[in-house]
Amino acid sequence: MGNSYQSMRVTVTRIEDVTPQIKRFTMALPEGGPMPGFTGGGHVIVQMEDGGQRYSNAYSLMNSPEDRSCYQIGVRREERSKGGSAFMHDKVRAGDTLTITTPNNMFALREQAQHHVLIAGGIGITPFMSQLHDLRRRGARYELHYAFRSPEHGAFRDELAGAPDSGRIRFYADSLGQKLDLGGLLGGLQDGAHVYVCGPQPLIDAVRNTAATLGVPKDRVHWEQFAATVQNGGAFSVVLAKSGKTVEVASGETILKAIEREHAASVDCLCREGVCGTCETRILDGEAQHFDQYLSDDEKAAQKTMMICVSRARGQRIVLDL
Repeated sequence: MGNSYQSMRVTVTRIEDVTPQIKRFTMALPEGGPMPGFTGGGHVIVQMEDGGQRYSNAYSLMNSPEDRSCYQIGVRREERSKGGSAFMHDKVRAGDTLTITTPNNMFALREQAQHHVLIAGGIGITPFMSQLHDLRRRGARYELHYAFRSPEHGAFRDELAGAPDSGRIRFYADSLGQKLDLGGLLGGLQDGAHVYVCGPQPLIDAVRNTAATLGVPKDRVHWEQFAATVQNGGAFSVVLAKSGKTVEVASGETILKAIEREHAASVDCLCREGVCGTCETRILDGEAQHFDQYLSDDEKAAQKTMMICVSRARGQRIVLDL
């Protein structure tokens, strides 16, 4: 259960303003030398400390996987930031040192795909930046559809438009009336094509729902979104089997936060967004309402484990192996 991450210290070597809300951070090892390898779509978790506050956010790696000299991430300042994106934008300067994890990849390109259809919304372009390098190197067949609010918010658009494969890339600026036709795009999928989507939850939902309606097999549709699902379910009780304690989880509160509030158990969790798998916990009784991106659909249906940083009880009570 859970995932194994190692921490490493990196130096921020450059910070660029990409859009009014997005900055690109370049990081390298303080002593120089090659960074640990990764594949297109991979991510790291940045662990931040700001006084007594600690934050952990997952960010996609954007640079070429063949370039081991650095990592690059794009950070969007979230309007309702839990603290992490605001810290990165307001507190981090070139020359500062950060703690990050070694890379992991939950959004990898599928080797069996005969054609890759990439769909990005806003900051969701970031994992595709590294995937494009892999696709070019492989000589693969692919296309990228990138939607954003307005031209000034189209992060990395100029880089993409100037790339040698720009003919495979289409841009959609909502303010200019340019709409992404998911029905037309997914309805005309080639045999063996796989679809990848990253961006705001409404875009991910629209792609998945449209694909399902058109009969695209679920195993050919892949998605990633690092922002945690808003916790809006009702209150319930969590029984911690090892200690016998019962913790009341309020409406809109996560199990992890409730446990920490009551100091009821010690739980490791790096991302707090249902991405990293470190807080995976066995379910002994009851069922979970899963909101994570770590477990597969089959694992969620089996109701054996859950990610307590985002997932909730389906009923009024759940018993966990804590």
